[in-house]
Amino acid sequence: MRWIILILFFVLLEFYSYQALNNLTRNKWIIVAYALFTLLAIGTIAYGFLNYDRSTGQNKTLMMAIALILLLYMPKLIVTLFLLVEDSARLMLGISNYFVSPTKLSGDFLPERRKFVTQIALGVAAIPFLSIIHGIAVGRYKFRVIKQTVFFDDLPEAFDGFTFTHISDIHCGSFDDKEKIDHAIAVINDQESDLLLFTGDLVNSLAVEMDPWLETFNGIRKHAHGKFSVLGNHDYGEYVEWDTPAQKEANFQAIKDLHPKMDFRLLLNEQVWIEKDGARIALVGVENWGVKFKRVGDINRASKDLTTTDFKIVLSHDPSHWDAEVVNHPKNFQLMLAGHTHGAQFGIEIPGFFKWSPIQYVYKQWAGLYEKTGRFLYVNRGFGYHAYPGRVGIWPEITVFELKRRKK
Repeated sequence: MRWIILILFFVLLEFYSYQALNNLTRNKWIIVAYALFTLLAIGTIAYGFLNYDRSTGQNKTLMMAIALILLLYMPKLIVTLFLLVEDSARLMLGISNYFVSPTKLSGDFLPERRKFVTQIALGVAAIPFLSIIHGIAVGRYKFRVIKQTVFFDDLPEAFDGFTFTHISDIHCGSFDDKEKIDHAIAVINDQESDLLLFTGDLVNSLAVEMDPWLETFNGIRKHAHGKFSVLGNHDYGEYVEWDTPAQKEANFQAIKDLHPKMDFRLLLNEQVWIEKDGARIALVGVENWGVKFKRVGDINRASKDLTTTDFKIVLSHDPSHWDAEVVNHPKNFQLMLAGHTHGAQFGIEIPGFFKWSPIQYVYKQWAGLYEKTGRFLYVNRGFGYHAYPGRVGIWPEITVFELKRRKK
């Protein structure tokens, strides 16, 4: 039944898209070219999904198929919505003419479709069409640095002005442009932070995805107070099919082994102290824990030796963990860093004024800084990309934090 509904939905989109084109032009060559393009795109999409190998995970062909779905059908959805509204108005007008003013009927029950409505629909549909192309060609590597200052009453004085760089969701298996990634690594190094923190999803599924990129990420400079990381949901190999549990476990171990090869200390439900001028703060590294994803994180185990008065930064990949276990935890976790959402890689952001993405209907906290009862969560928009090989309006992010002690 779900397949039938899905097929009918796409048939509806194609029907109204053809109606729009036919209303705009009667040139048969344009119509033939449109039909051929649509068939070619559908064939490419079908090829991408039919040749998807669950044993190797996401590949470039599948990503192209996903990109074509967005490129082809998001504009058609907009056109369909416009013409459906117009058809509703035409139907009501036809009914009115039939029962109230039958003299106005001139042959057809429905009034003729208005060309200007089609032109407006196509004009609006061009916006996502061009945005998706831009997202693939430019947006996925449009790295930006976000500076974030956070004030705390209980930050040790020695850490007033302490800086760290936060990245998340590398998804190295999706990359295809070494020059762009080299540039991003240089941007990370240019921040000259005291500490580097990574909140998971190094790969899409397989450890071998990092093979072409290991040297590149080894280019991240040494930080005075170290480089630390945790795992994300994609790092557990859950999204591919394995012949044996032993293969899955070997891949998982290989992914964990990648972290020290990049000079990252991987925190697996454990804590580590960062010391400065006789004071210290704790990093609490939690394995993945999500309301809708794998739950192997253990915040209690990771913080077992800490007190309520210790200053703590939690690294936990999935932001849903904050509301579920972290923000109201009696240990008093002052700051949690997460990623995972990617901001859906699609949205609109006008800093300080407006922020929207469809992911906000799934995740309450999905990008940026959030505060509740004096405790903070920051959700990174992600360094890489996954599934759709692009970003529209939600750019890849490198975050630089400055911790400040609030003056009393």
